[in-house]
Amino acid sequence: MLVDSHAHIYSEKFKEDRDGAIARAVGEGVGKIYMPNIDHTSIDVMLETEAKHPEVCLPMMGLHPTSVDKNFEKELYLVEEWLGKRSFAAVGECGIDLYWDKNFLPEQQEALKVQVALAKKYKLPIVLHTRDSFDETYEIIAAAQDGSLRGIFHCFSGSVEQAAKVKEINFLMGIGGVATFKNGGLDLVLPHVQLEDLVLETDCPYLAPVPHRGKRNEPVYLPLIARRVAELMNKTEDEVAAVTTKNALDLFKL
Repeated sequence: MLVDSHAHIYSEKFKEDRDGAIARAVGEGVGKIYMPNIDHTSIDVMLETEAKHPEVCLPMMGLHPTSVDKNFEKELYLVEEWLGKRSFAAVGECGIDLYWDKNFLPEQQEALKVQVALAKKYKLPIVLHTRDSFDETYEIIAAAQDGSLRGIFHCFSGSVEQAAKVKEINFLMGIGGVATFKNGGLDLVLPHVQLEDLVLETDCPYLAPVPHRGKRNEPVYLPLIARRVAELMNKTEDEVAAVTTKNALDLFKL
């Protein structure tokens, strides 16, 4: 079995064939699909997806950094309200994004700190978005790490040194389609890390792996990522599947 630790399968991009996409993934051995929330607009369709596929699709609850603006507190009240009334697999997707907009960095930092506190309060792992912001995000997480915090640096595409820092604070790295990209950089990193520090993800509908790059991504492509990770780490695909699946299930069942 494979686990897709990060998939926006509830996205509008799957409106016409969501059930089919999930069935295709299950047919290829993807047994669990973990769904990160974005903001108040994504909650209903995410929970509807879970209701239709409760054995496969599992939701997180959080506020994505690109949805953080000067009114972010209102969104966070909703996140906390949901965390208090039912179970979720993790707090997320949250973090810092400096690719699209740097104007709300202080608000993004504050929103992340609040969600770190919620992860601790509800004893949940936290799933981190770090686009163009590894150092800024890491600083907050490392400062908050008291031994109780676990989670994933989602869509990890950093250096060997950054991978070592993630391991140092007992977090995992989410490896997706970037591993298959010619200039993705992970070919220089994955040979120097351990499978025990990784989970697999698609981040669908984004970042489809080669040979589907540029098209809609979906969880059925997860085996392509597993195959590339196996090649780069000199492991078998079965080893990659077994270890990354165990890592994901252990983390999300905290």
